Amino acid sequence: MKKKKIDNFISLPCLANARLKNDDQNIIHRDCFVVDDFLKEYGKNKKYFIRTFGCQANVRDSEIVAGLFDKMNMTQTEKMDDADIIVINTCAVRENAVDKMFGEIGQCKSYRQKKCQVCAIIGCVCEQPSNVDKILNTYPHVNLILGTHELPYFCDNLSSLLKNGYKRLVNVKSQGGSVFENFPSHRQNKYKAFVNIMYGCNKFCTYCIVPFTRGRERSRLMKDIINECNELVLQGYQEITLLGQNVNAYGKDLNDGSTFAKLLEQIANLNIPRLRFTTSHPFDFSDDIIDVIAKYPNIMKSIHLPVQSGNDQILRLMGRRYNSQSYRDLVDKMRRKIPGLTLSTDIIVGFPNETEEQFEDTLKMVDYVKYESAFTFIYSPRCGTPAAKLIDNVSDEIKHERFNRLVKCLEKHISNYANSMVGNVFNVLVDGPSKNNPLMFSGYTEENKLVHFPSKNLSLIGKIIKVKIISSHTYSLIGEIYE
Repeated sequence: MKKKKIDNFISLPCLANARLKNDDQNIIHRDCFVVDDFLKEYGKNKKYFIRTFGCQANVRDSEIVAGLFDKMNMTQTEKMDDADIIVINTCAVRENAVDKMFGEIGQCKSYRQKKCQVCAIIGCVCEQPSNVDKILNTYPHVNLILGTHELPYFCDNLSSLLKNGYKRLVNVKSQGGSVFENFPSHRQNKYKAFVNIMYGCNKFCTYCIVPFTRGRERSRLMKDIINECNELVLQGYQEITLLGQNVNAYGKDLNDGSTFAKLLEQIANLNIPRLRFTTSHPFDFSDDIIDVIAKYPNIMKSIHLPVQSGNDQILRLMGRRYNSQSYRDLVDKMRRKIPGLTLSTDIIVGFPNETEEQFEDTLKMVDYVKYESAFTFIYSPRCGTPAAKLIDNVSDEIKHERFNRLVKCLEKHISNYANSMVGNVFNVLVDGPSKNNPLMFSGYTEENKLVHFPSKNLSLIGKIIKVKIISSHTYSLIGEIYE
């Protein structure tokens, strides 16, 4: 890469370094978020815009960036063309998300030529050298590129950019990652909150870029997590979702006896009305976790349990560390111990060289588990992962045909479950008016099913109410307030 003199290349991404452990991985960094007088003065009468792609972890990162902007005296805007600073927080897990991100970057060009002074790209996409090359060579209006590990130093990098006449700054320190506490936050929701319990992943599934973009597993101290959750309870939050690339592995790196089961139990005892978590890896789903979920009614019985494939050979090639029978055994055990359990999953279609017989094993798994919801993907190679080096002999036509069959198989079970809810009453946490119909309110059941119901009562927002289901649309339900 040719480094232009006008650019400030502090650090460029390196996938080889990204998979290494950090010497200070288990050092807790506190109070690193200093907004100096220069930024506070700069931020007066200015607006920021943030677009977030990807998972809940990205949403949480965006809340932190927004919290930093708030400390700079800036105001958030929902209009990109009204912003002085535009931030695009990116996801690299799927090709579709990357394509959408590049489309969004292209739209920023006209705004950068007018009011916008800073166009920043942050997040997982920046951890991949090929993506950074493309941004540098194709989108000259982007003048700030930061990796996932630079979030704690966002203000320092922004200040350097501004003091250097808005000349492009690139800082992507590919590394194993560290733990930072006392993040400022501008939470997107007043009633539902995301709480990070750990960062990174050690599994290195052969198709997955996450260990390279997010680093190695590192857990927050239990006391810090509990303090954050307790503050949310005192503020009136109704639902907390604990976040991690593999929450079941929480505490393994701390060597102090901390486990995910112990953490779940302590947070449940804070009396938060609803407690969720994501994402779980089947390999680490231990009996004590199952027992705690079964014990506490405020731990939601809706669990995301990614299977990815139903075929043993494909699972081995994916590096998933379990086989189809051990996954079925885990599901059976969970259903026995947790009454009312609902399961969602992730499934990849078209892993390199997948045969028709191997794909049919995935359909058999779907018919066995009868998932209540699912996220389905056609495999897309991620540069730098082992699977990306495999030669694939399965055509796109066959992959799309299999994908459609998988969706049809899943919808059969999703529809059956949704239909079984009709006529029954469920607790719904009200989000507010529907985006498509202001006369209808929306919310989610404990089973994480979306429900629409007629109402004009704004006082219901953020409350848990009883709703009777009157009809099913497979992926959403229609209900009425139950008196």
